[in-house]
Amino acid sequence: MSTFEIEPLSSPRLRLEAVSTHHADEAAVTFADPELHEFIGGAPSAAAELAARYALLERGRSADGTQLWFNWMLRDTTSGRLVGTVQATVEGSRGVDAHASLAWVVGTPFQRKGYAGEAARVVAAWLREGGVDTMQAFVHPHNEASAAIARSLGLKRTTTVYNGEFLWTDFGGGADGVA
Repeated sequence: MSTFEIEPLSSPRLRLEAVSTHHADEAAVTFADPELHEFIGGAPSAAAELAARYALLERGRSADGTQLWFNWMLRDTTSGRLVGTVQATVEGSRGVDAHASLAWVVGTPFQRKGYAGEAARVVAAWLREGGVDTMQAFVHPHNEASAAIARSLGLKRTTTVYNGEFLWTDFGGGADGVA
């Protein structure tokens, strides 16, 4: 697999910082609301759990080298507060058959401000510039906000369901579901 490295990204309102163990304490607060996990599953994690997870993500690739992991924390440039995260898992060879699975989460107090969509569009553009051909995301059927973000990325909902979530993709324009 051809590789490229994570780098800081930005948008008009956000600074996207490569995830690091130093984000754990702040992230534990940002993602502490149990209601946040309605669509993403699980429960809020303590800072120590997040630090262990972020240490793994900092490696930037799966143990077998078949996946590249790009994970950013979203920081509001005006307030300086950590508001969420966006991630991309990339498989395949750059410029040939590279495809990315995208995901985003924004803390409850920061939702409905457009942060997730703004960050997802920045990451999708960066990935395309890096040679990623296809994007996809899995979205819970009742998560209208994430469905709107997927649409804004040019993804279409398919009939494929995995762990209770619909696959949204731009693969060859051949999505088999509804837009």
